[in-house]
Amino acid sequence: MKKISKVLLASVMAVSTLTMATSCSDEDTIYVDTNAFFAPFEYYDGKTIKGVDVDIMNLVGDKLDKKVKFENTDFDVIIDNVASGKRYDCGAAGITITPERAAKVDFSNPYYTSVQYVIYKASNTDIEVSTATNGTSCVYWSELMDQEIGVQRDTTGHLFVDYEISEGVLMGTTGACTPYDNAQLAVDAIGANRMDVVVVDELPAQYICNANSGYVCKALYYDAETATEEQYAICVTKGDTELLNAINEVLAELGEEGINALVAQHLGLND
Repeated sequence: MKKISKVLLASVMAVSTLTMATSCSDEDTIYVDTNAFFAPFEYYDGKTIKGVDVDIMNLVGDKLDKKVKFENTDFDVIIDNVASGKRYDCGAAGITITPERAAKVDFSNPYYTSVQYVIYKASNTDIEVSTATNGTSCVYWSELMDQEIGVQRDTTGHLFVDYEISEGVLMGTTGACTPYDNAQLAVDAIGANRMDVVVVDELPAQYICNANSGYVCKALYYDAETATEEQYAICVTKGDTELLNAINEVLAELGEEGINALVAQHLGLND
């Protein structure tokens, strides 16, 4: 079976990054564009945006001796906002590296590998749960045939579902793919019986299921050995090497252990 991971990752390294950045007006502040409905990477705590990406960028601000300001926008405009360089210096929102996005912005080194998950009602008996070779409890993409599928607009989950429909894997899906402004709204549509399932990244899926009773989530696999994987990175306006280098330095200093500690903290696992 043709895998979308090849489409997402192929030729990223070949994308040119020679375009010069247009600087933002305030040189003492790093303006970060995000979508604050993607816990644990970014979420609202009252009126304050918190999360893994916020902690990372605050460390970048310390390194560069600059303030960091996060602003919430729709996810589907982040790449173009950062590419323009007019208001935002970078974008941090659990953004997956794709060739199309890398044509517009420069990406940091990857800092987290995620797997696509499917959320559905625990009472939904139409979906068969399997066990991957590595012991992971999972759902195969073929189980989503004839399901009404919700996604967060322009996220990788949206790309995956559209791709699988175009490839015929989900050719029987009655409602095709319905995008929502955020994953919680898509899950709310399940509760209102407008959707059967929602496809979204692993940690947001787990966070939503922990916060909403009556739902379960499982990893999406193509077969017993092939998960639906992707890599997150932070994007900057092309040519902003100072900021990009500082982000990469912070990511290297944190390492996998440090990133996982931040994830656990924002999932409440350290309480």
